[in-house]
Amino acid sequence: MTLSTIILWIIIGGIAGLLAEAVIKGVRLGLVGAVVVGILGALLGGWLFGILHISIGTGLISDIITALIGAIILLVLLRSLRRSW
Repeated sequence: MTLSTIILWIIIGGIAGLLAEAVIKGVRLGLVGAVVVGILGALLGGWLFGILHISIGTGLISDIITALIGAIILLVLLRSLRRSW
């Protein structure tokens, strides 16, 4: 894994996390939290799309969309956990 790959993950994670925060109201994570949620969302989205045999293409835009969908799912779960406590 190269440094440029790690930087790209952070950038995609940040974009996806910030977009997911804008979509899902009531969850404020800050920049670092948004990057973490975006990266975890990318992993979740990639896994979920693989399980469901969904392909939205290749490239940077499809990576951001996949990460965004996964991040939205994570934020919905996080918000519902916070409300139940």
